[in-house]
Amino acid sequence: MSIKIISKVHTDTVCCCFTECRAQQDNVLQPEGDVTAAEGEAVTLDCQYNSSSTDYYLFWYKQDGDNSPKFILIRFKVGTGNTEDEYKERFSSTLNPTLRSVPLEIQKLQLSDSAVYYCALGASLQNYLIPAALLYVRFYYFGPSYNQLN
Repeated sequence: MSIKIISKVHTDTVCCCFTECRAQQDNVLQPEGDVTAAEGEAVTLDCQYNSSSTDYYLFWYKQDGDNSPKFILIRFKVGTGNTEDEYKERFSSTLNPTLRSVPLEIQKLQLSDSAVYYCALGASLQNYLIPAALLYVRFYYFGPSYNQLN
């Protein structure tokens, strides 16, 4: 008999009753708070994970406005993974199994990068998707000064 419980922290617990009990903890963890950066800068969005599986993979998604989350990339425990073409130039990530992290690095920020970014773990045929970071990109315009206009 198996009992599967998914809690608010997206932890999968499987308990084999009567003769043996074993808990599996598969989840992703992110620091709280928003990230604010200026246009043209680079940022790193952190994501740490736990997986009891020996074969797992991690995703990053971007959600702007009321649109559905959009796939950015996937990284595997073994191998490199894949990044969508539109993100290859400025978005990158390396899965580090030792540190159990898969940070998302975004170079040369653009205003269109302002969004909610999701880190997701896939393991044992279960996917867990929770918000990783809300990124705001500030635009600074250094046009003519007041004195230059007069």
